[in-house]
Amino acid sequence: RPPRRPDLCWDRLGGPLAAIRPVQFREVRRTAEEPLFDSLIETYHFLGYVRPVGEHVKLLIVAQGVPVACMAFSSAPRHLGPRDRFIGWLPEVRRRNLHLVAYQTRFLILPWASGIPHLASHLLGRAARRIAADWQQRYQHPVYLLETFVDPARHRATSYRAANWRYAGLTTGRGKNTPTHRPTRPVKAVWVYPLVADFRQRLGVTA
Repeated sequence: RPPRRPDLCWDRLGGPLAAIRPVQFREVRRTAEEPLFDSLIETYHFLGYVRPVGEHVKLLIVAQGVPVACMAFSSAPRHLGPRDRFIGWLPEVRRRNLHLVAYQTRFLILPWASGIPHLASHLLGRAARRIAADWQQRYQHPVYLLETFVDPARHRATSYRAANWRYAGLTTGRGKNTPTHRPTRPVKAVWVYPLVADFRQRLGVTA
């Protein structure tokens, strides 16, 4: 876990989205900027920083030389009922093709950029247009679907709706190792974003 860095702060950016363009995406894993990315997540995201497991991509988003957002993607969870029903795949197909789904683990608009209208949905759209290429370059295989969790007690998923993500349903609130059928953690809304029109066929669904 990176150290918490409350000193990480820039002057507030304001005005319309057009005023801060161009917005630059930097894939920072294993670069000199990765510690900055990790510290920003640890300092400003309500969930903090958790070391990714498996395949993952870290995007530091910069405008006018100032970090404005962070976005992290990783390998998808093995079992996720709303997503699996949305795709319509069988368990053996899921096991074979799960690596073709990427899970957005963190999305953070930094405090000094939080007043820019439509920034979040714009960045979600930009990320969706590039993430397959990022994955292909780093791991030599594509991804065809994005997914994420949104806590409905904290967020209304307005930016995901505006960026054309689709609501897939609610989690059960049970962890994968929970011995009972009772919820042990907050129920989350699952949102998904197909990257190609024929994503189901590419994920192995044949009917």
